[in-house]
Amino acid sequence: MMTSFNRNASFKRSTSLSRRALSVSSTRVCRLSWVSRLFQVLVVIGSLISFLIAIGCGYMYVLPSLSQAFHGYGIAKLNGSLSSCNIFDGIWVPDDSYPLYNATECPFVEQGFNCLGNGRRDKDYLRLRWKPKDCDIPRFTVKRILEMLRSKRVVFVGDSMSRTQWESLICLLMTGVEDKKSVYEINGNKITKRIRYLGVRFSSFNFTVEFFRSVFLMQQGSMPRHAPKRVKSTLRLDKLDNISNYWVNSDVLIFNTGQWWVPGKLFQSGCYFQVGNSLKLGMPIPTAYRTALGTWGSWVERNINTNRTRVFFRTFEPSHWSDQTRRFCNVTQFPSLEERGRDRSLFSDTALEVVKNMTVPITVLHITSMSALRSDAHVGNSSDSPSTPDCSHWCLPGVPDVWNEIVLSYLLTDYGFISDEWCRVDKHGFGGRSFEQASYQNLQPTSTNGSARKPEKLNNLDLS
Repeated sequence: MMTSFNRNASFKRSTSLSRRALSVSSTRVCRLSWVSRLFQVLVVIGSLISFLIAIGCGYMYVLPSLSQAFHGYGIAKLNGSLSSCNIFDGIWVPDDSYPLYNATECPFVEQGFNCLGNGRRDKDYLRLRWKPKDCDIPRFTVKRILEMLRSKRVVFVGDSMSRTQWESLICLLMTGVEDKKSVYEINGNKITKRIRYLGVRFSSFNFTVEFFRSVFLMQQGSMPRHAPKRVKSTLRLDKLDNISNYWVNSDVLIFNTGQWWVPGKLFQSGCYFQVGNSLKLGMPIPTAYRTALGTWGSWVERNINTNRTRVFFRTFEPSHWSDQTRRFCNVTQFPSLEERGRDRSLFSDTALEVVKNMTVPITVLHITSMSALRSDAHVGNSSDSPSTPDCSHWCLPGVPDVWNEIVLSYLLTDYGFISDEWCRVDKHGFGGRSFEQASYQNLQPTSTNGSARKPEKLNNLDLS
């Protein structure tokens, strides 16, 4: 009995130990299974995060234009964080390091824009710089800019406002050139508004700064058959200007149009809109302008390699006429305190809308608002024809210089000459010349007799 009892007790203990062992083993298996599942989940989450990061990087690299469109409708905003500063939102502040050059010493300034040389007495309009609210436009030595532009081609396309900006850039750059004769118009032409092509070569640095006169950017045609007598010519809204092939293969391409899109330049001179073979006699100017910019945008997308060419579109430049007839012009001594509606333009809004929907990166130079306060900076009666007032065009030096400072800042950032941290790095910049050093006492123009190149094919362009 005792033996049987001992055997039973031993069996029970063995069975109990076996159950405990099985229980512990089962718990360990469950724990291992749970850890394995957790590991698998972490692997899946990590893979998903890596995939999203790769997609995001690919988006930013492959589709920069879309990124740009979402961050300001095609307007690049620069600062340390690239998105916290709108360079075009700011104020004009006094700065005695301005102006940046002497127009009398620059042979490429039209006499009509050299207001000081034409007798303007006050100089306050020369001593102002643009100060964005959340950043600063950097100041550089011209030598750095000249090196940046070495072996490049800078092209301006537009109306007389574009030509003024072209003249301004050349004068800015010439302050850093020791041999002034090494800078010359490649066809030996004088700077006039009647020439469709002007090109200035900086031979020491092997680059050109060119201007193409195309006031509408569109192709102008002759009177169609069976058109009403009031139609003398047409503006082809579906075709870019017939000289547009010369704009390709540039490194910097700056467009503008707007001043000629008014009834006096169009309907009152017998010019009406045309799309295809259809004459659009009743089409309003805003609709035509939108159609034209759509054509321009499609042309840029098809013909311009934006991996090479940095494309800008400058918005409408406000004028400051005293009345709608454009007969009275009151140039003030100081900037206006209010924009009085000039900070907005239907043309500028249209440009922003078109660029927003483009598939390639375009930088909009939205200068409308910043220029609206400068009622002091127009030519007025300080031109070569003082009896004809002018509150549309700008004095040089002046407002167009600031437009170019912004362009150059973008380019210096693109080419890696400065970081995207926008700040003032040089007190004087542009050769370190302050206003007092600009020698405005001598108002006699300096002659430069550069040896011009053999006239090129572009020299034959006319206004037709």
